[in-house]
Amino acid sequence: MKKIFFLSFLLSTCFVFSQKKTLQAQPISQSVVIDGKLDEVAWENVPVATDFVMFEPDNGKPIPNTKRSEIKVLYNNDALYIGAMLYDDEPDKILKEISQRDNFGTADIFGVFINGFNDGQQNFEFFVSASDVQGDCIMTDANGEDFTWDAVWISKARLSDKGWIVEIKIPYAALRFSAENKQTWGINFFREIKRERKKYTWNLIDTKIGTFTQQNGNLKGIENIKPPTRLFFMPYASYYLNAGEGQKTYGTMKGGMDIKYGINDAFTLDAILIPDFGQTKYDDQILNLGPFEQQFNENRAFFTEGTDLFNKGNMFYSRRIGGAPSIDPDLNDDEKIIENVQNVNLINALKVSGRTKNGLGIGVLNAVTEKTFAVIQDTITGATRREVVEPLTNYNVLVLDQRFRKNSSVTLINTNVSRNTHYRDANVTGLAWDLNTKANTYNLSGNVKYSLINAEEDKKGIYSTIGFAETSGNYRYSFGSDFVSKDFDPNDLGINFYTNYYNFYGNANYRILNPTKLFNSFKINLNMYSEFNKESGKVQDNSINANVNLTTVKNNYYGTGITFYPLESYDYYEPRADNRYVALPQRIEWWGSISTNYNYKFALDLNPTLLLFNQSGRLNYGIDIGPRYRFNDKLLLTYTFSYLRKDNNKGYIDSVDEDDNESTPKAIVFANRNVITYANTLSGKYAINSAMTLNLAVRQYWSYAENKDILELEQDGTLSPHPQYTENKNSSFYSWNADLSYSWWFAPGSQVSVLYRNSAANFERTIDKEFKSNVADLLTNTALKHVFSVSVKYFIDYNAVKNKIRKRA
Repeated sequence: MKKIFFLSFLLSTCFVFSQKKTLQAQPISQSVVIDGKLDEVAWENVPVATDFVMFEPDNGKPIPNTKRSEIKVLYNNDALYIGAMLYDDEPDKILKEISQRDNFGTADIFGVFINGFNDGQQNFEFFVSASDVQGDCIMTDANGEDFTWDAVWISKARLSDKGWIVEIKIPYAALRFSAENKQTWGINFFREIKRERKKYTWNLIDTKIGTFTQQNGNLKGIENIKPPTRLFFMPYASYYLNAGEGQKTYGTMKGGMDIKYGINDAFTLDAILIPDFGQTKYDDQILNLGPFEQQFNENRAFFTEGTDLFNKGNMFYSRRIGGAPSIDPDLNDDEKIIENVQNVNLINALKVSGRTKNGLGIGVLNAVTEKTFAVIQDTITGATRREVVEPLTNYNVLVLDQRFRKNSSVTLINTNVSRNTHYRDANVTGLAWDLNTKANTYNLSGNVKYSLINAEEDKKGIYSTIGFAETSGNYRYSFGSDFVSKDFDPNDLGINFYTNYYNFYGNANYRILNPTKLFNSFKINLNMYSEFNKESGKVQDNSINANVNLTTVKNNYYGTGITFYPLESYDYYEPRADNRYVALPQRIEWWGSISTNYNYKFALDLNPTLLLFNQSGRLNYGIDIGPRYRFNDKLLLTYTFSYLRKDNNKGYIDSVDEDDNESTPKAIVFANRNVITYANTLSGKYAINSAMTLNLAVRQYWSYAENKDILELEQDGTLSPHPQYTENKNSSFYSWNADLSYSWWFAPGSQVSVLYRNSAANFERTIDKEFKSNVADLLTNTALKHVFSVSVKYFIDYNAVKNKIRKRA
C-alpha cells in the first residue's frame, strides 16, 4: 500500500511540473502606444503564446482554432507590454457589457497572471474586458482573488472583424520582482468566452489538483531591469453638504492624502493621513433580536485592499477600528444621554506588508482613534456633563507568515488594543498552519489562539482547531474538531460569538471534473456536525446535511439541501446569563436555489427556505426573488424582494427581579412571538463609457417582532407561562437607504466621485402593520437625512514626475 501511495504521489508531482510552458519576452527601445491596434514595428517577429486549453468547464480541452489566442510580451526599462489577438469567427456575438472597474458583467475577458518571483505563492492578475473595462486583483491559493487590490496600469481593448484585440502596459511599480539581472517570471494568460461560459488558460491549470498559483508557465528573456522606486501620492479633496429635519444645512470640506511607498522589492508601506470614508457604501442594518452584535462588511478601501496577510487565522475584524464606542457611560438617576456618536473617528492608519523571496510574509497594521465623549443631561436640573465612551486607542496587528514548498505555510499572528489610562486593554496571539502535500492532494490545517484581557479582572482564554482534508480528485473528504474555552475573547480587534464548547465535524463529497451530457458542473455533499458544552457536556448543536449543486449545459444553476437536527439541543447564548440555557427541539430545514444564465437579457435568482420544528405551530419560511434585466450593454437593473416569517419563535426579551432579595436570581423572560421581515433592494448601473458610470443603490427594510405570549425560562431549559410580565417588548425597525452616484476615472488611478444619499431609520415598540404607511413615513422631509458630496482623488507617480523634470532639464 505504501508503494502504491508513493507512486501515485510521484506521478502527480511530476504531472504538475511537466506542464509548464515557456514564453520569451522581447526587449524594445522604441515607444509603444496603447491603442489596441498592435500596429507598431515592435510587435513584429515576437515569440507567440498560443495553444490555450480549457480551464472550465471541460478542463484540458484545446481551444478551437476559430477561437485561437495569440499573445506577445515586450519589455523596456519602465514596463511590461502585453499584446493579445483574440480570434472569434463570430465577432458580432462577442458579449461586451460595460461595467464598473473590477466588475465585468456580461462580457468577454482577457487576463494576464504574473508572479515576479516565480515562487507559486501569489499572482498579480490584470484583466481587460471586451468593453475596455479594467480589473485587477491579488490571487493566493489560501484566500482566492482579492479584487480590493488596485494597481495603476494602462490598457485598451478594441473589437475587430477577426475578434478583439487587447494591448496592456504594466509599469514595474505595479509588480513585485527581485533585483537579479536575469529574470524568470511565472506567467499565465486567461481568456473567457462569455456567451459559451468557457474559460481558457495558456498554461494548463489542472482542476484535479488543489492549487492555482503554482500552475503558471514561465516568462524568460527579461534582463537588466531594476525595480523602480515605488512611491505614489494620492491627495484628495471632498465637499459634503448635509441637510435634515431640525438641523441647519451645513457644508464641510475635507482634504488629505494616501501614500504608498515601496520600501524594497518585497515590502510596501500604505498610510492614510486625515481619513475620509464619507462615500463608502451604507450598512445593511437589520432588526437584531439575537444575543450577538450584527457583523458588518468592510467597505473602506484601506482596510480591504491587500489585506490577505492580516486575514490569516481569522483574528482581525477591521470594523472594530473606527467602530462603535466600547464603553457604556454610567448614568445616575434622572440622567439620559442626549448626544452620542455611532462611530469613533480614525486619526490615521498605516500598514506595511510584503513577502521575501524566501517566502516570509510580514504584515504590520497600526491605527489610532480619537478620544470620544457622550453628552449626558440631568432631566431635572437640565445640567449637562461629558463622559468618555472611547479613550484614545491604538490598534496593532502583526503577522509573520512563512511559506514553504510553494504551497504550505505556518503563521504567527498578534493583535493588540491599547486604550489610554485605566481602560480595558486586549492582546490575542495565534499560531496557524496550512500544510499541503507536495502534489496538493492532502491538507492539514488549524490554529491555536490565546487571548488576554487586562481589565478590572484579567481574563484568559484559548481557541484551537484542527482539520484534515483530501483536496484532489472526484471524491474528497474532510474532518476536524474545535475547542474553545469560556473566557476566550478576541473581540477588541476580532470577532467571535461562541465560546465554552468543543465540536467534531466531517464532510464527504463527490464532484464531476469534466462536463457530461447534462451538467457542466455537479457536486454532492454530505456534512455532519456535533457540538457540546465544555462544562456540562450537553449537546449545543447537531446536524446532518446533504446538498446538491449543479450547473446545466445551458449554464443555469440549481441547488438544494436538507438539514436534519435529530437531537434536542441546548442554546447557552440566547438566555444572556451564565450557565443558563434554553432547550431547542428537533427540526428539519430545506433550502433551494435557482439562478438562470446571466448571459440572457432577463435572468432570475430564486431562493426559498423552510424550517420545521418538532413543536406545535413553530416554523420558519421565506423566499428571495431577484429578477434582473440588461437593457443593453450600458444599462442594467437588478431588483430583489426578500420575505421571511418566523411563527411562534421563542426568544429572550428581558431579565427582571421577582422580589427585593438580591440573592434570588433574576427571572429570564422570553416571548412566544411572530417575526416578519420584508426587504426590497434595487440596484442599477448606466455606463456612459468604460471610465464613467452612474450607479443606483436603494434598500427598504422592515422587520417586526410581535409578542403573543410571555414565558419564563426554567432551570431545565423549558419555558412556562409568565403572565405577570406586562411591559411592552414588541419591536419594529424600519429603514431606508438610497445612493445615486457618478464615478469618472479621468486618468490612471485618478477619480471624481459625486454622491447623493438620503437615509432614514426608526425603531418603535408599537407595531403598525400597514406596509405602505411604514415606508411613506420614512420618505418624508421630517425623517430623511440628505448628504450631497463631491470627492476628487488624484494619483501622482513619483517616477513619472521625476522623468518629466529630467526631460525639461
